[in-house]
Amino acid sequence: MCSKKYKYACLLAVGLIGMTRVNAQTDVDAIMMNKYQFCNGLMYSHSSWNNYWEGTLKRSNENLGTVSTQAVMYMGAYGITDQLNVIIGAPYIWTKASAGTFHGLKGIQDASAFIKWKPVSKAFGNNKISLFILGGVSTPLSNYVIDYLPFSIGLGSTNVTARGMVDYWHKRWTVTGSASYIRRSNVKLDRDAYYDTELHATNEVKMPDAAFYQLRAGYRGTYLIAEGVLSNMTTLGGFDITRNNMPFPSNRMNATTVGVNIKYTLKNWTNLSILAGANTTLSGRNMGQSKDYSAGVFYAFYFKNRKPVQTNNKD
Repeated sequence: MCSKKYKYACLLAVGLIGMTRVNAQTDVDAIMMNKYQFCNGLMYSHSSWNNYWEGTLKRSNENLGTVSTQAVMYMGAYGITDQLNVIIGAPYIWTKASAGTFHGLKGIQDASAFIKWKPVSKAFGNNKISLFILGGVSTPLSNYVIDYLPFSIGLGSTNVTARGMVDYWHKRWTVTGSASYIRRSNVKLDRDAYYDTELHATNEVKMPDAAFYQLRAGYRGTYLIAEGVLSNMTTLGGFDITRNNMPFPSNRMNATTVGVNIKYTLKNWTNLSILAGANTTLSGRNMGQSKDYSAGVFYAFYFKNRKPVQTNNKD
């Protein structure tokens, strides 16, 4: 059996302040907050699976039934400038199984912070192409148990992420591609020794790094954003779960997922936006074949008034 490493790629929602248009933003989309603008809110997510990949072998486990993970996540984004944003987030997570004697865990997981920079944006006719560079870090906020998969609420490592992203826009239709490298720190278990592919007389586990790729395409309008999303998470190392054994934090955990994200800004109250999303796992390795659903509400406002653009036109 294996736990899906819970991935929070939720759309951040924002609205309009007066007649000023704003959009949505996360660390994996091509939307930027305006200068001095802050968007924040809560997302609820639910993930469940009853089939999983033990290495490359797909199977089920009647001692677990359906394993589910729920989370409530606070997310926020702030525009330092129109081209430089900061994004923060932290989830509270709880897990459970529908069968057997194993009990789930709950608690605050990892805090994350990203810097998002748009150094290049070129328009030509009805088209525009933009380049984004992102850097981020996440680290545990609590001393949660990591050696109890698939019920652990996280893997316990401090992660440093570097990401490049390209966005192409034609009228209201967009395509966005991104690639990320995730550097993960070692973690420590609550025992003096462990066995993966050999015996280790230590409680420290070397965590393999990971790569994350995503392609998203869809409609980006004034009030509605709707995108299809194809994602791949690949662990750069690790080992497979052995037959009928528990998962281990440094297992190879790969997954390809497909889904849809929708964000709608209320026309009569444009500070407020509503989000919804769903995705399913197409293929994996040492992962649960999960189905995920999410919904959220976000509110956007400005910390200070933006100065109007000065012009000097002569008739």
